[in-house]
Amino acid sequence: MKIQIPELSLVILAGASGSGKSSFARQWFSPTEIVSSDACRGIVSNNENSMDASADAFDLLYFIVGKRLKRGLLTVVDATNIRPEDRKRLVQLAREYYVMPVALVLNMPVQVCMERNRQRADRNLPPHVILNHCTQLKRGLGRLRLEGFKKVLEWKTPEQVDALTGVERVPLWNNRTADSGPFDIIGDIHGCYEELCQLLESLGHTVDKAACRVVVQQGRRLLFLGDLVDRGPDSPSVLRMVMQAVQEGMALCVPGNHDMKLLKWLQGKNVQLQHGLEVTAAQLEGITPEWKTRLMSFLDGLISHYVLDHGKLVVAHAGLKENMQGRGAGAVREFCLYGETTGETDEFGLPVRYNWAAEYRGKAMVVYGHTPVPECEWLNNTIDIDTGCVFGGKLTALRYPEKELVSVPALQTYVQPKRPFLYPAALEGSLQQQQDALPDLETLTGKQLIQTRLMQNITVREGNSAAALEVMSRFAVDPRWLIYLPPTMSPAETSPLPDYLEHPEEAWRYFSEQGVQKVICQEKHMGSRAVVIVCRSNEVVKKRFGITTPGIGICYTRTGRKFFNDDVTEQAFLLRIQQVLTNRGFWEEFSTDWVCMDAELMPWNAKAQVLLQQQYAATGAAARNGLAQAVAALQQATAVPGIPGLLSAYTERHAMAEKFTAAYGRYCREVKTLDDYQLAPFHLLATAGNTWFNQTHEWHMNTIARYCGGENNPMIATSWILADLADENSRNAATAWWMGLTAAGGEGMVVKPEQYVTQGAKGLVQPALKIRGTEYLRIIYGPEYTHAAHLSRLKKRGLQAKRSLALREFALGVEALESFVAGQPLRHVHAAVFGVLALESEAVDPRL
Repeated sequence: MKIQIPELSLVILAGASGSGKSSFARQWFSPTEIVSSDACRGIVSNNENSMDASADAFDLLYFIVGKRLKRGLLTVVDATNIRPEDRKRLVQLAREYYVMPVALVLNMPVQVCMERNRQRADRNLPPHVILNHCTQLKRGLGRLRLEGFKKVLEWKTPEQVDALTGVERVPLWNNRTADSGPFDIIGDIHGCYEELCQLLESLGHTVDKAACRVVVQQGRRLLFLGDLVDRGPDSPSVLRMVMQAVQEGMALCVPGNHDMKLLKWLQGKNVQLQHGLEVTAAQLEGITPEWKTRLMSFLDGLISHYVLDHGKLVVAHAGLKENMQGRGAGAVREFCLYGETTGETDEFGLPVRYNWAAEYRGKAMVVYGHTPVPECEWLNNTIDIDTGCVFGGKLTALRYPEKELVSVPALQTYVQPKRPFLYPAALEGSLQQQQDALPDLETLTGKQLIQTRLMQNITVREGNSAAALEVMSRFAVDPRWLIYLPPTMSPAETSPLPDYLEHPEEAWRYFSEQGVQKVICQEKHMGSRAVVIVCRSNEVVKKRFGITTPGIGICYTRTGRKFFNDDVTEQAFLLRIQQVLTNRGFWEEFSTDWVCMDAELMPWNAKAQVLLQQQYAATGAAARNGLAQAVAALQQATAVPGIPGLLSAYTERHAMAEKFTAAYGRYCREVKTLDDYQLAPFHLLATAGNTWFNQTHEWHMNTIARYCGGENNPMIATSWILADLADENSRNAATAWWMGLTAAGGEGMVVKPEQYVTQGAKGLVQPALKIRGTEYLRIIYGPEYTHAAHLSRLKKRGLQAKRSLALREFALGVEALESFVAGQPLRHVHAAVFGVLALESEAVDPRL
């Protein structure tokens, strides 16, 4: 004999001590599924038989049960559970988490229980206790279903228990996670049969209008969101077509509140003929008893909601909150039919509903109807596709997984709505943009665990979150612009060569060990890292980013701050870029109206003026003047013993100070007009509907170069070469190229794998390594870092923390931009962007 229990349920074992509950649980359930009162006593008191610890033990038991049910795990409670008051709290937990309570009763004879207790070495209860257990259990057996148990199974003898051959976990009817579609999901029809036929034909399906039959094409399935009937001109034909499609396996259907009201009327229950039911009732006059029976069976068998495509898609008439998805309870069905109401009515006499979608944070996409809207809009990964066809709007379908909307207009206004379903004209932007006007504080505070495609979970500590929150709230640009922050970059391993701290050979070695054969070497500009977003017009800014202030884009630093101090200069700079993109056909080439680029903005001193004045210039001036005087004084005392050696040392130090001044001086020039700014883009990050992480760095450089150079164009091309690491001549040529750059005063180069994202044997490969020149490093490590003693010490620098930081920030940046392009709520984007900001406060040597 086998028994069946729902795969998601709270299973309560009930029976006297010695009835065999624990043995039963161990035989048919895994250890992690069993929550034992004895084990909980042991945890809280170190003694499973300590009856005075029972109160604390059951507090712990209820806590564990609640946590498991919250996570959607089948849970088995191993306790006596012989009294209604013992079971009451467990039934409440089942209701709280919308799971089915199941009672498995081991109603063994008293003699069996007593004999088993006598044989137990760990416990020997008095006979009257066993007798009391059995008596109380029998007294309450008849009330188990009244207590709320949806399924009760009872065994009265050990032989019956021994005859059990299996416990089958039965999926809930709403569990269709193995069904991945593709689907055409159709919103509220309300008897609009002609429009339904037109919509199905628009979707590419074959319709026999007279026979009320559809043949679904291209391997797709139809999903009807309920409210098939009422108000419209031909509810019977809609019902016939949907019923036939469901029967033939071409469609699924969930019930709407109007459909369930129709079922009650058909069943002869006291239902008022209003809100359109009177229209349907008139249309159904004269139906045959056979078809009426079939219709009632169809409506009665509709499942409240479906969870599809491995949990990625949920469909329900009025939508469904995350904690109800895939659960089976009356409250779940009620929510699916009506949504969540406040208990109040509005000025139109209709119930006031909570906007559950505004607070939705689930991973599953939820598609629903019930509340008519003029246009379908995504909000927190949910979408309402009831576009009020019966009210003169249109009938809409969502193609899944394409997320494509297909609509046909209503042929006429069949009924005037009581409540206008047009959005107030004063609202600016989309629903999602209104929701995302400010960052979600809950997402940005405390310890964060951010899921990314490239590195799975990335942890951000609470202290780092606090530091990032201050930066974001006090200094950052409008958060709706913050769709990406670039990662930090690690240098290569320290060079063993005597006169170098960094050298290309270490980059060749690292990437070769990671299995990378080809790399691209890009000139490293001495400027400020900048993220540049340019839109085709101010209207695009409103549409794509929900920002209504004048302007066509933004330019911000790698910590999310505005690059330009005044908006006029910024917008004039961006306008030049926009004009170049327009004149050279960028918008048409990429079928886009906006672009996001990663770039270097020069000159360096345009953003680092304070750093130059207060640190570099002050250090350089003091060193040069002080050492020059020291050298002059020592030159006058060369006859004194020991002075020549000292003079030589100070002369070397003075020369190093001169080199230090020359090093930073190369990157400083006067900035008076827009012509003095230069932008060197090196990553075409994203355009409408696309990120470009799947393209090689060579593609990025060649693509960007087509839009660089020319009159009134601030964008300049970056020089680069490819290196084949398996070819010694190719490596040597790249090394010589780097030597030439640095000898001419350049900062150095950045070495990247050929592919933008590269996975090696040990995981994600560093997206870039910087190899800086000897003289440039003087700016970083000080004028005298090349002195043998200093260089020897610096060669011991550790890179592990920097490398880890670079990888995590890279993964977060990719995640943020992919989320934005995919239309995810801004809180998903901000979680990743904020993660980059937070990681920047980690204790890592800033000179690396």
